[in-house]
Amino acid sequence: MRIGSTANGALSRAAARPAPANGGAGISGLLHVAIVLAFLLLAGAAQAAKLPKLVLAGPYASVSNPLIHMVESGALKDVADQVEFVAWKDPDQLRVLALEGKADFIAMPTNVAANLYNRGVRLSLLNVSTWGVLWMVSRDPTLKTLAGFKGKEIALPFRADMPDIVFGLLAEAQGIDPRRDFKLRYVASPLDAMQLLVMRRVDHALLAEPAVSTALRKTRSFPVSLVAPELYRSVDLQKEWGRVFKTEARLPQAGIAALGRARTDAHLVARFQAAYAASLTWCQTHANECGKLVAKRVDMLTPEAVADSVAVSQMRFVSAAEARPELDTFFRRLHAKQPALLGGKLPDDGFYYAPAAGGRP
Repeated sequence: MRIGSTANGALSRAAARPAPANGGAGISGLLHVAIVLAFLLLAGAAQAAKLPKLVLAGPYASVSNPLIHMVESGALKDVADQVEFVAWKDPDQLRVLALEGKADFIAMPTNVAANLYNRGVRLSLLNVSTWGVLWMVSRDPTLKTLAGFKGKEIALPFRADMPDIVFGLLAEAQGIDPRRDFKLRYVASPLDAMQLLVMRRVDHALLAEPAVSTALRKTRSFPVSLVAPELYRSVDLQKEWGRVFKTEARLPQAGIAALGRARTDAHLVARFQAAYAASLTWCQTHANECGKLVAKRVDMLTPEAVADSVAVSQMRFVSAAEARPELDTFFRRLHAKQPALLGGKLPDDGFYYAPAAGGRP
């Protein structure tokens, strides 16, 4: 229905009516017409504002579970005709999506968001939801600290990105040289590191959920258990972070950024934030159902493993503005280690989404 023709028709009908004898009634009638027209105009504006397509992107990791649920449940069907989830498998694909504007909302490590922002990408960090999903996984149940892994080969995903960065900071804070004291084997993703563990190509790996739970499930199930020995959760890197730096046993690892025009649409951002927070809560309270939704999108995951990961992951919705103090502390540690990790400097105020500002124009 075209709002112009509807409004013109209403006006014509109102003008064609004979004027009532009572002037007050006439005013009332005109007021009624005005109210109807206002409603039609608002309805038309809302209809016109509905987007043809909205793209949500993220890795196959805990931060993306709510995004997948949002798509499957139709949580944003009122703001877009089509809502799609696109997976990125490694940091290079993530950067392409961001640089080429191929997503509206994208899950990413917080340092990558800061790096892209400082390099001129039009994005705003909306929230942080991932506060603890990193673990060392080993065949040796006696290894309880990073120092225990000295001299051993460790599979590490995402070289120079979040898992590697946290591992390096923790090691160096304890006087350990990551490059000299460990045999680091870099791989493309946590799922690739998990595969090396399961197939007995390595004995130790740094993994992010749900890869941790997937590896543990696979090594206790037929037929994979015939070739893969038992694996164990070893060092909880979040607890190690709290112990080493004498702070909370968590760190702001990943969240959601809005890209391009999406970040300047206050209504769209508000709807997204509310839907993401609600879907995160749903995943936490419906772990088995969440596992089924996520696992059907990737062959290497199982519903049971995803449900396990939901139970152990530190996931909590915190707006970027509220998370800023912890982000600032984390970013300062990264900047002191290597400024290039953040694009050369700490991100300014425009990086943190504020409804009144909406980020860098």
